[in-house]
Amino acid sequence: MVLDVAFASEASGGGFEKVTLPLIDALGPRLAAWVDHHDSDDHARYASDPRFVLATKERHGACPEMVTADVVARAGEVDTIVCHTDLDGLISAAKWICGGVEPYPGADRDAWAVDTCLARPSPHGERLDRALRARPTDHGLFGIVVRHLASGLSDPALWVPIDQAAAELLPIEAETRSAAREYVRLAPGVAVVDVTERRQAGAKLDKTQLLLAGQERERVSVVIDRDTVTVAARFDSGLNFLQLLGLSGGMPTRVSIPRSRLHEVLGVLGVSVADVAGKFPIKADS
Repeated sequence: MVLDVAFASEASGGGFEKVTLPLIDALGPRLAAWVDHHDSDDHARYASDPRFVLATKERHGACPEMVTADVVARAGEVDTIVCHTDLDGLISAAKWICGGVEPYPGADRDAWAVDTCLARPSPHGERLDRALRARPTDHGLFGIVVRHLASGLSDPALWVPIDQAAAELLPIEAETRSAAREYVRLAPGVAVVDVTERRQAGAKLDKTQLLLAGQERERVSVVIDRDTVTVAARFDSGLNFLQLLGLSGGMPTRVSIPRSRLHEVLGVLGVSVADVAGKFPIKADS
């Protein structure tokens, strides 16, 4: 069972043919279902395969709303769930375990609120999301969250490690606010910040919050890191960076691509060479 895992695009290195297709082929008949809401030109390959429940981000802002009782029943018994490890993905996994029923009332909306950044989640959703953003690679925490969700948040003791993790987000948020003050307007509607030196110095940042901070200044925010460039706009902005950058799949309003394509990205966004040279100290090797 695969949940909230996008078909790979060129931006992820190798694309669908080298990343996703080998996985699907290797799973073979073991694959019971694949449910995802990220855009991909390759969805069409599986339009006639009932195991694949695929949609665009515009149609379904989050994945849990696609995990229905009918989808779970049709897939039958599964022994393994593979999911994205953000709130959206973990709620999807817990909802699957619960037979397609929300692990707590409003869980679907919380996943939508966090994944689209268009609303504030409930107190439960916010506690869970903050913990996951503070420890984005903590597999032990992921297990605790899914266990807590699947039990309907019934064990108060499981909130303890979750809240402990969430508390670690406070200094990360402070560093992120500091980095946000370095945004530079390079063109009408485009705000750019380079966090390479901060990251090399060991600073921890919340990239989602940093991108949102840029969108408070301009329509499009761009975060430059050592190896990647991330471009984002509001979920309801109408922008599609997949089309603008010639990518086959992913999230239309947020993409991360190799830093080697930085000048191309800025050009697509209407930033001139003079703007870059005159207002922003981007190194020549970028």
